[in-house]
Amino acid sequence: MSGFSNSPRLVKGGIVLVDPASARVRRVIALQYNPDSLSRTLQVQTPGEGAERSEALRLTGPAVETLSLEAEIDAADQLEFPDRHRGTVEAGIAPQLAVLEALINPGSSELLARKALADAGTLEIAPMEAALALLVWGANRIVPVRVNDFSITEEAFDPSLNPIRAKVTLGLRVLTIDDLGFDHKGGGLFMAYLQSRERLAGRAATVGFDALDIGGLP
Repeated sequence: MSGFSNSPRLVKGGIVLVDPASARVRRVIALQYNPDSLSRTLQVQTPGEGAERSEALRLTGPAVETLSLEAEIDAADQLEFPDRHRGTVEAGIAPQLAVLEALINPGSSELLARKALADAGTLEIAPMEAALALLVWGANRIVPVRVNDFSITEEAFDPSLNPIRAKVTLGLRVLTIDDLGFDHKGGGLFMAYLQSRERLAGRAATVGFDALDIGGLP
């Protein structure tokens, strides 16, 4: 029996693309390796400068949360067994990079359809709607996001100059009910995420505060 039989099962982080109308899953983008770190920044929403004193403690909506992560993609394991991974031999990791690039690019068919509408004299053409992207980072963090920043550093290449190792940096913005509304699929998912954070906060220990005197508060 292996000495690792009791090791916890590794959960892969990634991004799931969902149809915004039907909630049907269009694509699952699992990260090859979970990043070592995930940076989070939360910006409070308040009435702003010049607000009256009575507004000092008011919140105008959920905090704006931005996330940043760096993922590695490496074809080394697949290239050790070329007969089993012909696609990797022929194109390296270019297909995986192309999938990530599709997060921020409209489809060519959509662009051609817009051109056809413009050529036909259509006066008002609605902007293209992307799939709803969900960051899945364990059971307690499934949240709708928009990709704000995206960079790729290709670090190694095969003889045909296909990339075989790369680092991808993703900058994400959490979409809230202020962005999507309560009735949108993504708005409901954000509310579930917010409620999960509230449940986690309820589990935090408060040892040492019971006897604290805060300004004579009862």
